[in-house]
Order: sequence, then C-alpha cells, then structure tokens
Amino acid sequence: MTKLFLERSGEFNVETAMSAKEAMDQLKGRGYDAVVSDFQMPEMDGIELLRKIRTSGNTVPFILFTGRGREEVVILALNEGADFYLQKGGEAKVLFAELAQGIRHSVQKKKSYSHSS
Repeated sequence: MTKLFLERSGEFNVETAMSAKEAMDQLKGRGYDAVVSDFQMPEMDGIELLRKIRTSGNTVPFILFTGRGREEVVILALNEGADFYLQKGGEAKVLFAELAQGIRHSVQKKKSYSHSS
C-alpha cells in the first residue's frame, strides 16, 4: 500500500525488499535516495538494519515507518542515525502525505549537507 501511494504522484520510484537481508543486497547494487523501513521484520528489526547500513558507511536517509510507538524505539532509532520516524495509524491519506514529506525533507537535507561539505 505504501508503494502504491508514493508512486501514484509520479514523484517517487519505490523498490521493495521482502527482508532486511534483501534490502542490504539491493543497497550494495545501486544508490538510493532514501530507505523506508518497518521496525518489525523477519530476521532482524529495523534498528538492526539501520545499524548495518550505517556501519557499512552508507549515509542514505533512513526513515523508520512503524506501528511500534514505544518511546524507547524512537530514541534508539534516532540515536542510531535514523533521519525520520513515523508511526503508522490514523487516516491513510494523511499518514502517507506525512511519509512523503519526511522522505522529501530527509533527501533534501542530505543533498544540502553533501553540497556544503
């Protein structure tokens, strides 16, 4: 559903991975503007995926999009280098609009930072 909503405007091209390992393999193969990850996944959670991405030296904007709203998950995600955190729930149209804005903001911030360094 997330892929369909984000691609509907024509602004985003979304590729999906069925596991964190598949996502890591995809990241090795080519560059992406951002990663949107759930927290609860098979094999490893979103925080572990974020750690693996960051320890590999990849600074791609990382957005945790999850149903888990526990404060400690948010704090851990941000401490590990997540760029944005969004909790699932509420009206879908509003939620996906917030996600799209979070992606735009994170990508623009990364581009601005890259150009200034």
